[in-house]
Amino acid sequence: MFATDDSNLAISLTIVLVLGAWACAPADNGGDDAAMEADPVDVTDPAMAGDLPNPTSEVVIGFGPLPDDREWGSTAGVDIGPDGQLWAYDRCGGNALTDGCGTSNVDPILKFDRETGEVLTSFGAGLFILPHGLHVDQEGNVWVTDSSGDAEQTKGHQVFKFSPEGEILMTLGTAGVAGSGPDHFNQPCDVITTPEGYIFVSDGHSGQNANVPPGATGRIIKFSPEGEYMMEWGQIGTGPGEFRTPHALELDSQGRLFVADRGNHRIQIFDQEGNLLDTYHQFSRISGLFIDDNDMLYAIDSESNPNNHPDWMTGIRVGHASEDRVTAFIPPHPVEDRPHGAAGEGVAVDADGNVYAAEGPISRPFAGGGLTKYVAQAGG
Repeated sequence: MFATDDSNLAISLTIVLVLGAWACAPADNGGDDAAMEADPVDVTDPAMAGDLPNPTSEVVIGFGPLPDDREWGSTAGVDIGPDGQLWAYDRCGGNALTDGCGTSNVDPILKFDRETGEVLTSFGAGLFILPHGLHVDQEGNVWVTDSSGDAEQTKGHQVFKFSPEGEILMTLGTAGVAGSGPDHFNQPCDVITTPEGYIFVSDGHSGQNANVPPGATGRIIKFSPEGEYMMEWGQIGTGPGEFRTPHALELDSQGRLFVADRGNHRIQIFDQEGNLLDTYHQFSRISGLFIDDNDMLYAIDSESNPNNHPDWMTGIRVGHASEDRVTAFIPPHPVEDRPHGAAGEGVAVDADGNVYAAEGPISRPFAGGGLTKYVAQAGG
């Protein structure tokens, strides 16, 4: 049930090869082919021409080493707190589910010094199966979704709100039980809160699959600041206001809600009552979103390949949130035999313009760690 507890980054321009993904757990993505929605015929990848500027100057792989010689697993969640420091989670050493948080008792949620990469705080041991979305609100509280569940139905399919010190302040969803009603989630992907405290959760991670599991969802749910269900919209589909995996959420300065509709290769933009305002296609097949204080939009593509999104590259596309136009591009990691390289799933940008990528199951084997820092161009 829903409850509150106050106590508690050499760009190569050849075409992409291989590496698909099952949502956030890597697998042969051939199954996505049948369900792929083509982009509008007049939309081509703005990164393919090779003339977009790269706003970063240096790639720091393996940023943020973990304590006690822990090896990073995969991740998709990274954000900047109100104090300017970096938050992310590690799937407890597992690449997706394998030997991950469901069988570990290490802290998955970590705060890092954005300059040195030193771990400043960690918490969340024993609470998660598959941490997925991460958001830090204006007060520094940390929100994390758990997009899987255990067989015993004791953990998963929930959203947690933590204090900056790791105290559980709120939980949404029914532990371990997937569902489509107001008291349940089914693979919640991301969470974000407005300055007024309203909570939005994107629910449904399997909608991009060719064979959608029974009971799968594709919806956005709105809650009051107290965690009370208010409304929802969306279903699995390709039409306006429908989703094939609403993988990430972000808000611009106008309060518009940006949804990374990954399986449909688009961003859908809504007002806070669920009315569709605009649709962007130039930003590709998006896994993660970030909008900075100047309304610059950063969209990271971890999945595009010839099978599910031909002639589009992975990487981070940048443009102003006011229009569907990419003006800069951060290339993916170069990978031998994969000219498209590999890019992460989550993205965040600090006040100095440094960009941080959270390395997901596809990119993690090539990235040197769970976080990559792309250092901003001097004077950028």
